[in-house]
Amino acid sequence: MMKDENFVITREKADGVTKFAIEGRVNSKNSFTLQRKLEDSLSSGETKIILNMTQVKYLSSEGIRVIINIYKQAEKAGGKLRIEQPSEVVKNVLGLVALNDMLVRK
Repeated sequence: MMKDENFVITREKADGVTKFAIEGRVNSKNSFTLQRKLEDSLSSGETKIILNMTQVKYLSSEGIRVIINIYKQAEKAGGKLRIEQPSEVVKNVLGLVALNDMLVRK
């Protein structure tokens, strides 16, 4: 688990899927940490990634850039990245940039 004053990432792996629960604000201050954690999973061969964003209170453009970057890297490696249980804030932001259909797990 990684913790910043308003940002927490927990990682769990089960049945070939790596789940990250993200809490707090995803902004330019901590998006590099998120990117590093996700890239570490990809480089370890964990290409099926789910981001649980139920507890995300803010998602910046930098956070969106990280998610799209990792999405592309996962697809290139034959995997997938999906967001599950997005908070209303995350749903709204992804809707504004037309990414809900691509990223949100149905």
